[in-house]
Amino acid sequence: MSIEVERWGGSTTPDEQELKTKLIGEGYSVFVWTDAPGTKYGQHSHGEDQSHWILNGELELRVGYEIYTLGPGDRDFLPANTMHSAFVPGDEPVTYLIGAKH
Repeated sequence: MSIEVERWGGSTTPDEQELKTKLIGEGYSVFVWTDAPGTKYGQHSHGEDQSHWILNGELELRVGYEIYTLGPGDRDFLPANTMHSAFVPGDEPVTYLIGAKH
């Protein structure tokens, strides 16, 4: 299992409601989450497919030896049971949508 990343191609700031509506349309349950700068999540996995869609700030995801830095508008597709860790770099919080397919 591996992560897929979709980079934001828009010239505008991501719109929370539009992104949330798209995730719901893809079959995800969605909620908004914010982490403070320096927040770390150690190695873990989820029993369901997830997608994290960044609204503002940055989030680093590590899967195996790869590090993916996601910024505003970027999203990941994380298959169920994929081991990963996360970190919020810099001095700004990150706010993102978490979509989970149960």
